[in-house]
Amino acid sequence: MGDVDTAALLARVRTGLDASVSATAPAPVRRRWLPSRSTRWVTPVFVPWLATTVLVVLVALGFDLAAAARGGALPSLVVLLAPVAPFLGVATAWTRRVDPAHEMVAATARAGLGLVLRRTLVVLVVVIPVLAAAGWLVGASPARWLLPCLAFTMCALALGEVVGLPRATAGLALLWAAVVIGPSIVTARMSVLLTEAALPGWAALTVVVTLVLIARRNSAAELR
Repeated sequence: MGDVDTAALLARVRTGLDASVSATAPAPVRRRWLPSRSTRWVTPVFVPWLATTVLVVLVALGFDLAAAARGGALPSLVVLLAPVAPFLGVATAWTRRVDPAHEMVAATARAGLGLVLRRTLVVLVVVIPVLAAAGWLVGASPARWLLPCLAFTMCALALGEVVGLPRATAGLALLWAAVVIGPSIVTARMSVLLTEAALPGWAALTVVVTLVLIARRNSAAELR
C-alpha cells in the first residue's frame, strides 16, 4: 500500500506542477515571417510604408483642394508626386536591411526578379487606386501620371540591381524633386515631363527598362 500511496502522491504533485508551469510560462514565440506564399508577395514592413505613402498622397490632395478653393494656379501636387509615390513600398521589396526573413526567402527557388516584381505589384495595386481617386478629385487625368509612374518604378528596379533598391529609390526621388517638383512649384507651371507630349517618351523608357530587367533577371537575387 505504501508504494501505491507514494505513486499516487507523485502523480498528484506532477499534475499540479504541470498545471502551474502551463499557467505561468510565456506563450511560445510564433515565427510569423518564415518563407511561405505570403512572403513571396509582402514583407513585414510593407504595411507601415504603404500607409505612409497613402498619407503622403492624402496630404498632397489636401494641398491641391485648398489651393483650388483659394483660386490658386499651382500645379497639382498629386500629379507631381505620382511618379515617385510607389517608391516607399518599392524600397522595401527586396532588402536585407528591413526584411527579417530576407536570407530565408533569398534561398528559395522562387527568389529573384519574379519575387521582386510580385512585391512591386502589391505596392502598385495599393498605391495606384489611391492616386487615381486623388487625381479624380483634383481633375487630373490618369494619362498624365500613370505611365510616368510605371516607368519610374521600372527604373528603380533596374537601378536597384546595381546599388540596391533603397538607394535607387532615394536617388531617383531626389532627382525627380530637383528636376520636376521644385521647378514646377517655383514657376507655377507643370513640368513638360508630365504633359501628354511626353507620354511617348515614357512609353519608350518603360519598354527599354523592361527589356533590361528581363536580360538581367538573374541579377535580382543579388539586390542589397
